[in-house]
Amino acid sequence: MAEKNNALEAIVKALDSKRAEDIEVIGVSGLTILGDYFVIANGTSTTHTRTLADEVEYKLSEMGIEPIHREGRGNGSSWIVLDYGDIIVHVFYKEARDFYQLERMWADGEHIDISEWIKKD
Repeated sequence: MAEKNNALEAIVKALDSKRAEDIEVIGVSGLTILGDYFVIANGTSTTHTRTLADEVEYKLSEMGIEPIHREGRGNGSSWIVLDYGDIIVHVFYKEARDFYQLERMWADGEHIDISEWIKKD
């Protein structure tokens, strides 16, 4: 559990360090077999979205954690998914996030307080 919490914290801090918008962590272990946590964030452009996903991969790689699968890395991708097994990271372009509304789909999940991991502006 500690390793999972360390990875969650590293993901949130990586996204925050590159100015991701509306970072949310939702506990979904009781709702699906896909994973234990979804991390959802968005960027302001497709380039920003790619930068956010790259930073998450870089920071977790430094911890020896590699994604099992990546999806949506092409040019102009509006939704990038990084699958770390128990943690699934969804990085959206804002309009795609508004369209898919994952938070609404997983509203029954546990919303995790990440305020201590995010820098105040």
